[in-house]
Amino acid sequence: MNIHKEGRVLLLVLFLVIVATATGLLYLVNVSQNVFWGVIGFEGLIFLFFLQFFRNPKRKIELNDKSIIAPADGKVVVVEKTTEAEYFKGEERIQVSIFMSPLNVHVNRNPVTGLIKYFKYHPGKYLVAWHPKSSTENERTSVVYEIHKGVEILVRQIAGAAARRIKWYIEENQSVIQGKEFGFIKFGSRVDLFLPIDTKINVEKGQKTIGGQTVIAELE
Repeated sequence: MNIHKEGRVLLLVLFLVIVATATGLLYLVNVSQNVFWGVIGFEGLIFLFFLQFFRNPKRKIELNDKSIIAPADGKVVVVEKTTEAEYFKGEERIQVSIFMSPLNVHVNRNPVTGLIKYFKYHPGKYLVAWHPKSSTENERTSVVYEIHKGVEILVRQIAGAAARRIKWYIEENQSVIQGKEFGFIKFGSRVDLFLPIDTKINVEKGQKTIGGQTVIAELE
């Protein structure tokens, strides 16, 4: 299992804390075996939680110019027509939102191959990720991909109540490849896609997604 770079330092610190605690309990504090294993077991569970959170499994990506693949693991919580104000200035779009629980892989992947036409980071609130206003009021990034024939899609990373750090590895005017990593969100969070109104949607509300593999939609 690969560990994402965003979690390596934290996991090392947690491991050292467990070693230090075990050493202290064994040689500096006189405690019973039940207390010793209870403390070490509790710290071990915390370590395992963060270990699974920062896992970065290898994914087989099948490139397709007409497919929009899931940018994240999680569950589809929104599929609806809406308007997008920041970049598309009120133009009607289809919004597909994916909620990422703390148990999901939190790597974010490019849904298409193309050019980063627009990027902006917004500081903001930390409402729960499924809150209707989280898309416009929470800490977030907005990424616009320009693909073939001038088609544009917007992907928005959104922090949740526990997600306090959004990471991104892209910039404007950068060419990117479908399925490659473009960011990471620490802990529960959400990713929104705003797609052209004539896009064929292949997912429905409640469906689970696998980042880099689930085909969210198909372009005409």
